[in-house]
Amino acid sequence: MSQEPEQFPINGVLDLHTFKPSDIGSLIPEYIEACLDKNITSLRIIHGKGTGALRRGVHALLNRNPHVVSYGLATDKSSWGATLVKISRNANQTNKS
Repeated sequence: MSQEPEQFPINGVLDLHTFKPSDIGSLIPEYIEACLDKNITSLRIIHGKGTGALRRGVHALLNRNPHVVSYGLATDKSSWGATLVKISRNANQTNKS
């Protein structure tokens, strides 16, 4: 029996708590593309605080993504548990982090 792909809202907020760390390599680029298709250019990726391993993985993926204009840790109460990301179809590769 095949499993249906998990559906989640494309609204600019991606909570990674419900995903396996091994999924983020494909999940984040696909989510960025889906957001751009909906003209969403500001994202919040919630990775949690923990040991920081997931945050570092997320940041490494953002560094390599051609649509990422900039990113940084949230400045609200979630602080280093979430990363705020600006994306664009025509991102400039030099302004990251």
